[in-house]
Amino acid sequence: MPHQYLYLHGFASSPQSTKARELASRFAQLGLDLDRLDLNQDDFTHLTLTRQLQQVADALPPASAPVTIIGSSFGGLTAAWAGERHPQIQRLVLMAPAFGFLSHWLPRLGEAQLHQWQTEGYLSVYHYSAEQRLPLHYQFVEDAMQYEDVRIQRPIPTLILHGRRDDVIPIAASADFARSRPWVRLIELDSDHALTDVSDQIWQEISTFCNL
Repeated sequence: MPHQYLYLHGFASSPQSTKARELASRFAQLGLDLDRLDLNQDDFTHLTLTRQLQQVADALPPASAPVTIIGSSFGGLTAAWAGERHPQIQRLVLMAPAFGFLSHWLPRLGEAQLHQWQTEGYLSVYHYSAEQRLPLHYQFVEDAMQYEDVRIQRPIPTLILHGRRDDVIPIAASADFARSRPWVRLIELDSDHALTDVSDQIWQEISTFCNL
């Protein structure tokens, strides 16, 4: 069966992000489809990691068909968890994956804003694709707390691309993840969280890793 390629965008992003469109174009030049899921599902307010994982599961082919998932940031975290659960996922490419997402994000909100979110139920978040602030339900946090990165242990060939100047998810998060998993290769890039200024290098690494 033909190999399937899926792309999972980041938090408050979309399949139309710069990275998503550029990678889809690169795949198309090789006559390959990069299936870009819209993880917002027209309902960013009730986004959860569990919902994203269910959406990925619904998009997968039969277990006998090989799949490579490319995930960015929170999409990278989702890809890692999907790979843990589904045997047809045979390769992962994680770009600035959001390991330890809550531990990096919640402290930035401050205790007052976090308490307000928990009490009122909603937090106003800027959505880069919608170009406006949208409410996010506190269930997002409660759901994410169920997922501990240490439980991701299935030995799938995994390539991590992470910027040394990432101030959203520090590269140390990826280094810690890779350190105890010999099937993971971490490539450090001279970039920030967006990785938009190293697109050629990213494509070179992806194409080599995926034997394209």
